[in-house]
This record gives sequence, structure tokens and C-alpha cells, in this order.
Amino acid sequence: MFGTRLPRAQYLLADKAYEADHWRQYLKSRHIIPVIPNKRNRKKLHPFNKARYKGRNVLVRMFGRLKDFRRIATRYDKNAINFMAALCLAALICDWI
Repeated sequence: MFGTRLPRAQYLLADKAYEADHWRQYLKSRHIIPVIPNKRNRKKLHPFNKARYKGRNVLVRMFGRLKDFRRIATRYDKNAINFMAALCLAALICDWI
């Protein structure tokens, strides 16, 4: 289970802090579509999918809820399997509540 590879990323959802031409170029070279809003002072605007960017909010809130568990936030478990078990348990509790 833990030795399996993850699928390649198709999109990168990031905030305005990652909005730079060299970063966008790097993502495009890896065939990843950047979903990053433009800064206010950008002269050449890059298009991005606003509907897909709104989904970033769900991820940010999920990580915020997981960090409410001290064991997860401080990485109390040093063994990867134990940490994964605690992470799954915390996610299950968050989903249940």
C-alpha cells in the first residue's frame, strides 16, 4: 500500500505568492497546468481557471482541520506507518464530525 506511486499531477493550485514567469514555465515543462491568479501589478495577464481555483479553499480548510490534532501538527510519530495511521484516523474523525 505504501510503496505505490501517485499519479502525475495535472494541475497546480497555488496562491499569488507562486505567481512568477519562471515558476509557470517550469510547470509547463512538466506538463502541469498552473492555476494561479495574477497579481495586481502584473502587466501581461495569464489566464487561469477561476472555478478550479475555488476548489483550493476546500484543501486549505482540510489541512487546517487536520492541524487541530496535535499529533499531526507536530509530527509526533517518527515512524511513517504510524503517522499515516494517525492521519487516516484524524481524517476519519473530521469527516464523521
